[in-house]
Amino acid sequence: MKQKKDIPQDSDKQGLFRYIKLPSNKYFRFGLVAFLYLLWSYWVGNWWLLLGLPILYDVYVSKKVNWTFWKKRNGPNSRVVEWLDALIFAVIVVTLINIFIFQNYKIPTGSMERTLQIGDHLYVSKLKYGPKIPNTPISFPFAQNIMPLTKSTKSYVEWIKWPYKRLKGFTHVKNDDNVVFNFPEGDTVLLEYPSENYYALLRRHAEVLEERDRSSAEAVKAFAYYTDMARKQILNEYAFVVRPVDKCDNYIKRCIAIPGDTLKITNSNVFVNGKPQAPHEFIQHRYTVQTDGTPINNKTLERLNIYKSDVRSNGNQYSIPLIEANLEAVKKLGNVISVEKQLRPEGLYDSEIFPHHPRYSWNVDNLGPLWIPKKGSTVKIDTSNIVLYTRIITAYEHNTLDVKNGDIFINGAKADSYTFAMDYYWMMGDNRHDSSDSRFWGFVPEDHIVGAPRIVWLSLNKEKTFPFNIRFNRMFRLAGK
Repeated sequence: MKQKKDIPQDSDKQGLFRYIKLPSNKYFRFGLVAFLYLLWSYWVGNWWLLLGLPILYDVYVSKKVNWTFWKKRNGPNSRVVEWLDALIFAVIVVTLINIFIFQNYKIPTGSMERTLQIGDHLYVSKLKYGPKIPNTPISFPFAQNIMPLTKSTKSYVEWIKWPYKRLKGFTHVKNDDNVVFNFPEGDTVLLEYPSENYYALLRRHAEVLEERDRSSAEAVKAFAYYTDMARKQILNEYAFVVRPVDKCDNYIKRCIAIPGDTLKITNSNVFVNGKPQAPHEFIQHRYTVQTDGTPINNKTLERLNIYKSDVRSNGNQYSIPLIEANLEAVKKLGNVISVEKQLRPEGLYDSEIFPHHPRYSWNVDNLGPLWIPKKGSTVKIDTSNIVLYTRIITAYEHNTLDVKNGDIFINGAKADSYTFAMDYYWMMGDNRHDSSDSRFWGFVPEDHIVGAPRIVWLSLNKEKTFPFNIRFNRMFRLAGK
């Protein structure tokens, strides 16, 4: 009876490296992998990565070190070890794909209705605008900022922090692109209320403190005084976390204006550089719909793809978000008496709207004109317009800013102008009256841009149960089309 011969277990033919099918000649394999590694190092633009070449040489040629230390180099491994090896390989590959090529996202809110709908699962390209090198490279795989099964445990560590660097992509962000980005005001989060915008809460607290003095015998002070008081109260009362850019929550909106553009919104109509925004069939606004006393049938809403949860009613009066096509359909309903777009009048100041200062009496439907900052451009600054650029100067471009006796000091030096270090963008949701966007929190810095949605690969209706919740007509279609 013939005895079976032991088959040598070569480390680069199984485990982590058996999934990469290469020709058997070890020098050819090393040369090919080294060439690809050099191309990647050139793309990343970090020549310190060349220190990895000796490791690749040892993996494919000399084999002095067992780099897959969790398994035996020679001899059989247990099934558990083999599964662990496959898992490690999969995590590494998917993590690199998510950083440099594409990532999957789910639409959780209706701010882009009806262009993108709640329950859409998207393939988002990192290559279109160029992938960002992570600011926090050490983090738990596939978690944005919170560890799975926890409410507040950070999924990343900040022992190593890398500065902003974007690799070369295929193009730049253009007007009307749908863009995924890190939420600009997501750098500070209250752990008890993670969905609450800390800066909006801060402004509301400051307004309450100001109104308290206004209604009493106390003299009303500068708003910055109340803001400082409110900040101390909130941070003393709640636990909070400060997040790096790449760990802020991801948002998706339409880029309305790019660096150097001038934006103006008049009665909800958007103008860029004096020209109206290109029409989009899925942009929607809220309308007040008056009926003759009979209710609007839920089947009608379903036929028009309007979520019941988005409809507000008060007797025979409804508030409904409508695209242009649905507007005409609702007007033709037999029980509808009138349909009127909900608009805030020009000149009505809304403190929730950027830049949150009564000098700029803007609201969600009327805003601007506003120039979008461009890298390398210089603007004159004074006490009348500094509120437009305060967050850019301090939070995004990391300078100190003080205003004393009518004079502005940047990094301790008196200044009457400022040169921008980054490009900025203006993002808005297509669901114009139900979107938290740049109208509320201002400019989006270039280092916050994540990628471009490309394909809806799955879409689930939140108001239906499986399998009727699957929207087959939206699957495998271009995102935003």
